[in-house]
Amino acid sequence: MADGEDRYGWFNEAKFGMFLHWGIYSLLGQGEQVMFRGHLVPSEYRKLADEFTVPNFDAREWAALARAAGMRYMVLTSKHHDGYCLFDSPGWQFDAPNTAPGRDLIAEYVEACREYGLRVGIYYSLQDWCFPVMFEGEDADPDDLEELVQKVHRDIEALCSNYGRIDLMWFDGRWPLDDAWRPLEIDDMIRELQPDAMITGDRLYGRPPQFTDNPFARNERPGYIASSERRIQASEVPVPWEVCEINQHRWWGYVKWDGHYRSTTELVYLMAESLGQGANLLLNFGPKGDGSFPDRALQQLAGLGRFTDVNAEAIYGTTGANDLFEHLVFGDMTRRGETLYLWVKYWQGETFHVAGLANDVRGARVLGHDDIDVTVDRDGEHLFLHGLPEAPPDPDCTVIALDLDGEPRAYDWGQYRLHGHTPDPSVWLDWIRS
Repeated sequence: MADGEDRYGWFNEAKFGMFLHWGIYSLLGQGEQVMFRGHLVPSEYRKLADEFTVPNFDAREWAALARAAGMRYMVLTSKHHDGYCLFDSPGWQFDAPNTAPGRDLIAEYVEACREYGLRVGIYYSLQDWCFPVMFEGEDADPDDLEELVQKVHRDIEALCSNYGRIDLMWFDGRWPLDDAWRPLEIDDMIRELQPDAMITGDRLYGRPPQFTDNPFARNERPGYIASSERRIQASEVPVPWEVCEINQHRWWGYVKWDGHYRSTTELVYLMAESLGQGANLLLNFGPKGDGSFPDRALQQLAGLGRFTDVNAEAIYGTTGANDLFEHLVFGDMTRRGETLYLWVKYWQGETFHVAGLANDVRGARVLGHDDIDVTVDRDGEHLFLHGLPEAPPDPDCTVIALDLDGEPRAYDWGQYRLHGHTPDPSVWLDWIRS
């Protein structure tokens, strides 16, 4: 690596990734937590490992789907809370090599990611429902707790040692044992074995301000990211972050009878807001127990691929720009250099109006529609784009690129800022009455 090169810069460039929740629970089609939520008999549940033959699992096909949809990295559950491992877990029989698959599925996944130019992310749940201490509390059986923690550390060592370069270690399930996992030791181990790997610091250590005595909360080591699950909320620690969301309604693992697959438009809107707020989008899909993707998921991926192909310029390597204006009425914004991208969710017809941009506009373009000749007028802070079609060119979300005379700047509203401190309220009251 060249001196000064940002070894973690790929994350901000990628912007869009595929999350995959897949395990023996997928055979039941009731989500990833069915063992616990459905109060299934653990010994009976674990017999699913003998039925998990994965006849239609093809890691290369998964990677090809992700790449075609516009994803630039993947994160796969190597172990979820039920304790079943998709990899060769040291000294553990409840894993893919020792049950029906008869092979290391993580190894196949990593190889496929590399073949398709995708960054490799590995999800690992610290929780493990095979251990009674998870339910009895960490003081109930110190020996069982120590055995669990040692297993977790051995697993992470194996994941960081057996597959070449790993780009992202993604953790989950630190509750209810919190720091009993000895997260600093895990952090140190990853940085020794995978010095270029990024780590979900908030999921390994917990979220400030509740958990402040750790390197993540103090932001004293490079390579941490933060995650926002099922909501768009930036981390209190100023590190790169992502929004992890689902393509269905409630669960992360495959749900056979969930008919609410989000439309392409809904997913694009989610991308727009996530990127506009400065986050990546890690979008989850739950493959079926046989390793295939549901037809509805394939339709979603195809729709996303069409959108990302046309609008790549507004996605990859951009930064969020929603904070440029106090209010956005049309949708969301991203930016790159001297170009501002307007993700127009709410079309305005043949003339488009936006207020608050201070820059002179050198030109306006509708991405993917070179035949549309856009002209620009302005009146003070008010910008008007003419020559647009009455109906939105893209039924999901039309992106307009504004090429500016410099980096995007907000018009100075001064005392008119609604949420700012107004020295003289009569000033903005006069504006309202005008």
